Amino acid sequence: MTLNSANAGPILPVEYGKLVSKPVEALSAAFLVGTQVNTSAHTYKVPILASDVPAGAVAEGAEITPGDAVFTELNVTPAKFAGLSIVSREVADDSNPSASTEVGKSIARQIAHSVDHALFNVMSAPNPAGLAALSGISEVDAPAAFTDLDPFHEAISLSEAAGGNITAWVANPSTLLPLNQLKDAEGSARNLLNAAPTEAGRSTILGRAVFASSHVPDGVVYGISGEDLQIVVREGTRLDIDNSAYFSSDRVGVRGTMRVAFAVPVPATQVRITQAAE
Repeated sequence: MTLNSANAGPILPVEYGKLVSKPVEALSAAFLVGTQVNTSAHTYKVPILASDVPAGAVAEGAEITPGDAVFTELNVTPAKFAGLSIVSREVADDSNPSASTEVGKSIARQIAHSVDHALFNVMSAPNPAGLAALSGISEVDAPAAFTDLDPFHEAISLSEAAGGNITAWVANPSTLLPLNQLKDAEGSARNLLNAAPTEAGRSTILGRAVFASSHVPDGVVYGISGEDLQIVVREGTRLDIDNSAYFSSDRVGVRGTMRVAFAVPVPATQVRITQAAE
């Protein structure tokens, strides 16, 4: 944590960074469905196995032909995501822990929304490239209205063929509503989707948890292979406090920043299901 002023007040304890980073991880679909990787490097390098070591059957006592695995590298540079919260001097001087928690949540919401928007939409720099801009992602065409789970079976098959394993689905709430309303048979009152056994209110599709994000375009469902989607975080969360910018209104500026990027070593492990236009 970095303080620009010695008079910031008790709202900012030493562990204040966690009040932003932890809520971001809890609020952001990216952190919920991907695998977080922490780095101190400016550019994070992901080794990609391009060719396995040659292997095969050999006769007993025969020489084994040596060979080398061939690696390439995926380089990603975490981009800075920032949120700014303006609080009154009274709140800044309040020693009640709930005040600092609410400020942390406010900043975390701004950062979480920005991270998810970058992951699921084509964005210009300085945003990191996300799934929407991923070349080589597996594609599944679905009907304008879901009537069964065949597109999801196809998505799982495509991911597995690339060495992945879909662990979660992410879609816009308006896309998920008709899915959640599907019944297991005509005239039945039982929902086709099952409830997650350990998470109240969350559904599963073919045993994979379903997450809602308003940042996913309507009519699109992403099948996420969690181990193959790396959420790269550089140097954790930084907090900067300023007492001068809002001097005339007796307020304090609290700015939080996180540096985040997305790494997908094998794009085909991730799947985008796109519904046909009405």
